[in-house]
Amino acid sequence: MTVTYTARHTELTPNVEKYCERRMASLEKLLGYPLEAHLILSVEKYRNKVEINVKTKGATLNAVSETQDVSSSLGAAFDNIERRAKKEKDKLRERKRRKTKEAAPTAPPEEDQEMQRRVIRSRRFAMKPMSVEEATILLESSRDEVLVFRKSDTETWAVLYWRKDGNFGLIEPK
Repeated sequence: MTVTYTARHTELTPNVEKYCERRMASLEKLLGYPLEAHLILSVEKYRNKVEINVKTKGATLNAVSETQDVSSSLGAAFDNIERRAKKEKDKLRERKRRKTKEAAPTAPPEEDQEMQRRVIRSRRFAMKPMSVEEATILLESSRDEVLVFRKSDTETWAVLYWRKDGNFGLIEPK
């Protein structure tokens, strides 16, 4: 942890320095990696102004507080920095979670897959007997890949489907 102090129109007391070191140590513990901080203490008339700039791994956090007392200004500024650091840490954690979810989708166990499988009816249509030629015309005109029909000459069921080579395939029971 690297902390630099700047005091404008005031003296930096050991108590203030000790308090800042303690609060920076808790902030470093919260984030989990070394920090670089710059604290600027200034006095203007009756106002004590504290500005804290912290460089973290992913962002730069800034806080400014101005009150009549140095200790209350420091406390308010450090509270603001800690609140923003927690928010940045949560953002970083969410980004990491999203990336891992998208990169490696987990497959549900086989038992769950069996429970998830279900039959979804697409549409219903009348099954009138027709010839193979009529079935091919009907399959060409629709966007379906498979057509189940009854052959008009034998009254048996048959399946007509599109093959990968662009031709039709016919499945007939024996």
